[in-house]
Amino acid sequence: MPQPAPTPSTRDARPTAVVYCEGQFGEQDGKTANGLVRHSEKYRIVSVIDSRRAGLDAGSFLDGTANGVPVLTDLTEAIAHAGGVPDYLICGVAPADGLLSPAQRVVLLDGIARGMHVVNGLHEFLNDDAEFVAASLMAGVTITDVRRPKEKKDLKLFSGRIADVTCLRIAVLGTDGAIGKRTTATLLVQALNARGVKAVMVGTGQTTLIQGGRYGVALDALVPQFCSGEVEDQVVAAFEGEDPEVIVVEGQGALSHPAYLTSAHILRGSRPHGVIVQHAPKRRVLGDFPMVAMPTVASEVELIEAFADTKVIGVTINHEHMTDADVTAAIDEYELDLGVPATDPLTRPLDRLVDMVVDAFPTLAGSRTLSER
Repeated sequence: MPQPAPTPSTRDARPTAVVYCEGQFGEQDGKTANGLVRHSEKYRIVSVIDSRRAGLDAGSFLDGTANGVPVLTDLTEAIAHAGGVPDYLICGVAPADGLLSPAQRVVLLDGIARGMHVVNGLHEFLNDDAEFVAASLMAGVTITDVRRPKEKKDLKLFSGRIADVTCLRIAVLGTDGAIGKRTTATLLVQALNARGVKAVMVGTGQTTLIQGGRYGVALDALVPQFCSGEVEDQVVAAFEGEDPEVIVVEGQGALSHPAYLTSAHILRGSRPHGVIVQHAPKRRVLGDFPMVAMPTVASEVELIEAFADTKVIGVTINHEHMTDADVTAAIDEYELDLGVPATDPLTRPLDRLVDMVVDAFPTLAGSRTLSER
């Protein structure tokens, strides 16, 4: 008989989870699975399901470093590998429309029938689906719709309280969706803390919330009127709850992106002192919108600095389809053309990423507050 939502204990306190990402692992629409393989505070990821990549180590496939998380063919193999039914089945796909396909429904319903709790980050809320509700009740498991917003009466409008947040605020924006902004933001927070600079992250998408981020909101699920206010509220909560020296805000989409306005709300709500721009030099068109050409880094920098009272302090590179020599050439090009430091957080030392922030804001070296830019 399936148990209620698990309360983990002993050595690894996290509940076990299988990430379903059929046909998309390592791709742009598999960004939730990609992120969970790289970092998860809330769940212990035991395998990824994608029959195209079956037999590979997930870490080796994504980043060239094995992490012991296998990519398997299907749910049956995943359960066999785990030696029992894992606690959770996480939907690791993130298509632009945020909807489940018929084949994906079958797999998630199968997981429920086997006694697995389901975590769903899509725009389609499974707790509103009669078939899923009935299946979960029969199996005695839970369904978590991560993107479901609070009741409108509980949502926040912009209040101006961001002016009371005296620590440094850095936003990691980009030139496209699914380009690595969350990964860079996560690595920056980890590296700052390792350097002795207390940092905390505010997430703005469903993946960060699934990973276990303490502060954040699924921004693209909100009524636009509340977006900047909810970002502001989470930044204020992080400041008051953690007393950090730096708050790093995860970006969404791109300010120039014709389909998304979320970057605008992030800039307005968090009012960052500095912005890091993430770019994929080999990407020619927008990920889910092939009819639109990618912007240049220079044009995105110009747009961001014209739109908000902030400055771009560096460029980070997504090395998809690039050799190491390509990455080095791109770093040299952006540093020369834009006059700001550049790095690839996944292939270059993380000290370079930290230095990007510390060099731009020397007050970090001797003060825990930043009253002026």
